[in-house]
Amino acid sequence: MSAPAAIPPGLVDNRLFVLILQHPRERREALASAAVLPALLGRAALVAGLSWPNLAAALGRRADARRWAVLYLGTARPRTVGGEREIVVLDRNGEPAPETDALLRGLEGVVLLDGSWKEAKTLWWRNPWLLKLHRLVLNPLQPSRYGRLRREPRREALSTLEAAALLLRHCERTPDASAALLAEFDRLLAGHRASAEREETA
Repeated sequence: MSAPAAIPPGLVDNRLFVLILQHPRERREALASAAVLPALLGRAALVAGLSWPNLAAALGRRADARRWAVLYLGTARPRTVGGEREIVVLDRNGEPAPETDALLRGLEGVVLLDGSWKEAKTLWWRNPWLLKLHRLVLNPLQPSRYGRLRREPRREALSTLEAAALLLRHCERTPDASAALLAEFDRLLAGHRASAEREETA
């Protein structure tokens, strides 16, 4: 087995591989956040399209689906989620799975679906192999930093970048990596707000 490639300076040395499946329409969204993830994370990839035959085809290499998870788009938050747990692993019945922390630590990678809520659901239904992966549901303590810039259909909905930051913080216990991603997102939003203000005063 060959040694893993060294992480170039400036990139977050994340263990958990982040694979973003991006709906083609999301590329045209001014506030899209996923494009910066491969530039910030040492182990990440973004592929645009609507469907792939399996995880390996989307990833571009072999992968054990048993060690991968997908951020799940369930129609509602689990009934039994309580307290301040920000990531919940669901079993096939939609109930929180036992030994969540151990499962999260053992993951090799996670799949994020990038697009509007409707576009993300399209990606989910057009890629049935996602059903073979562990399902993660986010239960963030704070709402998305988007605020009024981009409306989300649910309180717990986050941008793709924010979701990646939350996952890394809990799966790897790496607050520095999470903070670096969120700082980049804040810069993206600040630039958009400044541009909007210039247009209003022009």
